[in-house]
Amino acid sequence: MNIQTYDCIVIGTGAAGYNAAIRLKQFGVNVAIVTEGINCGTSRNTGSDKQTYYKLGLSGDSPDSVHKMAQNLFDGGCVDGDNALCEAALSARCFMNLCELGVPFPHNRYGEYIGYKTDHDPFERATSAGPLTSKFMTEALQKKAEDLDVKVFDGYRVVKLLKTDSRVCGLLCVCGEETVAFRCRDIIMATGGPAGIYADSVYPECHHGSTGLAIEAGAKMQNLALWQYGLASTKPRWNVSGTYMQVLPRFVSMDEKGNEHDFLWDYFTDKYEGLSLVFLKGYQWPFDPKKAEKGSSQIDLLVYRECVERDRRVYLDFTKNPFPIDFNKLSNEAFEYLNKAGATFGTPIERLQKMNAPAIELYKTKGVDLYSEYLPIALCAQHNNGGIAVDMWWQTSVKGLFAVGECAGTHGIARPGGSALNAGQVGSLRAAQYISEHPNALTEEAAFCKLLSCMDIKTDNASEQIQKAQRRMSDVAAAVRDLDKIKDVLQITLNALKTADDPRLTDVLVTQAAVLSAMSQPMTDPKKVQEVALTENGFEVTVRDVRPIPNDDTFFENVWRGYRENKNVY
Repeated sequence: MNIQTYDCIVIGTGAAGYNAAIRLKQFGVNVAIVTEGINCGTSRNTGSDKQTYYKLGLSGDSPDSVHKMAQNLFDGGCVDGDNALCEAALSARCFMNLCELGVPFPHNRYGEYIGYKTDHDPFERATSAGPLTSKFMTEALQKKAEDLDVKVFDGYRVVKLLKTDSRVCGLLCVCGEETVAFRCRDIIMATGGPAGIYADSVYPECHHGSTGLAIEAGAKMQNLALWQYGLASTKPRWNVSGTYMQVLPRFVSMDEKGNEHDFLWDYFTDKYEGLSLVFLKGYQWPFDPKKAEKGSSQIDLLVYRECVERDRRVYLDFTKNPFPIDFNKLSNEAFEYLNKAGATFGTPIERLQKMNAPAIELYKTKGVDLYSEYLPIALCAQHNNGGIAVDMWWQTSVKGLFAVGECAGTHGIARPGGSALNAGQVGSLRAAQYISEHPNALTEEAAFCKLLSCMDIKTDNASEQIQKAQRRMSDVAAAVRDLDKIKDVLQITLNALKTADDPRLTDVLVTQAAVLSAMSQPMTDPKKVQEVALTENGFEVTVRDVRPIPNDDTFFENVWRGYRENKNVY
């Protein structure tokens, strides 16, 4: 068997993965990246009408601070305070690094990086490089990694994390017909969220996720039941947030015979109330149970009802108004916004052209002409706010295994929009810092080869089984959940897992089982963290207190002394 040896292997070529490899290389660590597809992944292939990056306030007279940002992240619920403090403290460093690498974040003529408010954000910390912010980040980081001559093994699908005793020692990959092993001291997983477990999903189709690798290796998961769901187009997969909703498109469902129905107006006696809620979906894109009875998330539930309960296809139509609109009858918020934008006229597509022409062009580049075509949508999984449990250095409960980016479970319930992009840059820097200061011994080659001799990898075409499993999750365990049905699907999933041979199917099923186990014991206290782990007795669910925001020694002389001794990496 082909065996490659490195100090550290990074799995994934998204923004977090590339940053981890760059930092390790800069810190003198012999690192390589392993990826199933260098052009795959969520960072490179997703965005929104104006994709947000969340950072510390860097303009004007806003009284922002590291601890204020940490507190805001912490207050989102189910967030560990040390992770929140790190994400705030390193926000400016990581953001400026991206600016220096060429990501076109806008600044004014004086050099201030002006911000705006995003959801759950009190300080106008948000910024954006446009609809493709994370793509620009990934491309800039990739170029830097290439300049540093970081080796990338492209087309290698990781099927197993290898361990000796309680720590990792390498990983096993499949590349075409070949099996390749990597012997290493440490592993950084930058594999994104568990994208492959839902049918109705806005994750790019080329991104599957590999959270199951960590679950099978014994790593603890946390907050797996916490997801962001929202309305998205399904072909192509893209969020229909922001301006797509603010221009007030027509919602239409279609039965198998092609009969159209403007279904929203079956539920609103006051059409302008419903239309104003459509407008709010631009600001309030994620599904929120608190807004499900009277707020904007009613729109999400009505789309779900048409798609799942009535088995109809749902579309957005930008070519016609839902009805003749008197804009003065909209809510004050909706009217004032559209009036300031000069968009109280015409059809939805004409308003979109006025307010955000690049949003039309974006779909055109993906083969959809919004001037003439309906856009198929559904209530889709978009982001897992939980994931693999990590400490303040983004190390998992398995020694030597680190998780960064979306696969790390640091985001909490109500994270500010764009904070995940900051978390991915901070987490990857923290992991690289720790690894560079705490080098571990490589497993002896003879012992490693002996471990490999026990490995038996089978690959089958399991696409039909995967699709059935994904459909079960979207119907029962997404934004709308029925506890009894979740427990039934959990048992079905566990039974399917017993006979699964294909690594991709196994990853989907084991991740689904962990998520369903978390959902089967709902959490109600945002000051707690729910953990799930695969043990010899199956999946065990426990609850712990959140780690508080640290109140560390900030006296300069003490910090400086510690930095001289060990760079304060301990």
